[in-house]
Amino acid sequence: MTLRVAVIGSGPAGIYTAEALVKQAQEDVRVDVVERLPTPYGLVRYGVAPDHTSIKSIANYLRRVLELPEVRFLGGVTLGEHLSVEDLLSHYDAVVYATGAMVDRKLGIPGEDLPGSVAATDFVNWYCGHPDVSASMFTLDSAEIAVIGVGNVAVDVVRVLAKTADELSSTDVPHDVLERLGASQVKAIHMIGRRGPEHAKFTLKELRELGELANADVCVRDDEAVVLGGDFPRQIRGNIDVLQSWAARPPVGRPRRLDVRFWLRPVEILGTDRVEGLRLERTRLSEEGRVVGTGEFETLPVGMVLRSVGYQSIPLPGVPFDERSMTVPNEAGRVRDREYVAGWLKRGPTGVIGTNKSDAAETVRTLLSDLAGHDRTQSAPIDALLLERGVRPVTYDEWLAIEAAEGALAKSLGRGERVKLAGLEAMLRACRP
Repeated sequence: MTLRVAVIGSGPAGIYTAEALVKQAQEDVRVDVVERLPTPYGLVRYGVAPDHTSIKSIANYLRRVLELPEVRFLGGVTLGEHLSVEDLLSHYDAVVYATGAMVDRKLGIPGEDLPGSVAATDFVNWYCGHPDVSASMFTLDSAEIAVIGVGNVAVDVVRVLAKTADELSSTDVPHDVLERLGASQVKAIHMIGRRGPEHAKFTLKELRELGELANADVCVRDDEAVVLGGDFPRQIRGNIDVLQSWAARPPVGRPRRLDVRFWLRPVEILGTDRVEGLRLERTRLSEEGRVVGTGEFETLPVGMVLRSVGYQSIPLPGVPFDERSMTVPNEAGRVRDREYVAGWLKRGPTGVIGTNKSDAAETVRTLLSDLAGHDRTQSAPIDALLLERGVRPVTYDEWLAIEAAEGALAKSLGRGERVKLAGLEAMLRACRP
């Protein structure tokens, strides 16, 4: 008998799970990778910055998994809308949830809901061409912008804001978005961290890229770059050295300015009808190592605030969810009988893309051990049920047609290898003319 498994989500966690099932199973296995979008690869496609082509090349590895004869891609199918958990369990021997972490954490300060105060994930989705975000969502008409957070996502956001449209022209940024980036009125970008340089979460490679910006001076204040003692790991020591070197060099008058700030926390976003400023409080560490305010404040005259203080998962219909950890409760990937979880939905938003491979392998070991010796489902493939409900999944070949259309668009525009199609309708027209 054939082992049939549905994997919900086609990002790295989901595709690594499909690969582990094919490699580890000691019997015939068929894996359906179910994705709500018409396109696979999750954050590799819609989260990695467009100018980081070396990281985006991991899609070539994920592609090989989707092309395995035991694996099938079903795009445009949404759990909770087109299929329920009960539907999946009646057609598959097991289900693995791998939908990642899709939203930003909130700051929890007054004014956070003002127009112009948005999640960095929305901005990332915008410049990455995610179909959930319209190309018209952002108009960069503010002279100053604040980005709250000092992790790699924040670094990506400020780097894209600092670059010119010409510098991004060879990337896959949707053309309407590129035009808006080209019309940007931004002159100053503030990247703000609550703690000091030694606590920043960006990697040294990402940080150094900021120093290579041709269109922006990168500035660090002497007093905020000071680090008192400590035997720091090599990565952190490298970050400190780079930041202190920037503090020692004067700006040279490039068109934009990037201020990397430390020991400041946002306490209020100011404005009446939209963001007009950001009030910050100077911070320090208490004896217990907690961040506390000093009572010293400053205000930045920004017209947009992008928060980048961490991702979190959202509940799936019919699936257990822990509101404190924002994950699906599990034991080595096991959620309930024949239900499993992998990736950030399993462990929280930690690790790098490759971490999902070992994580998926653990979940699959648990799944195969649980199902060893159990009878296999006699149900027909889920295709008939989807057809009955008027759902026509996007196939892998149709995804390739979307990819080909993006290549043709880039060629027609004289822009690199690919330009992303903006919106679901454009994608579906490309694969179903």
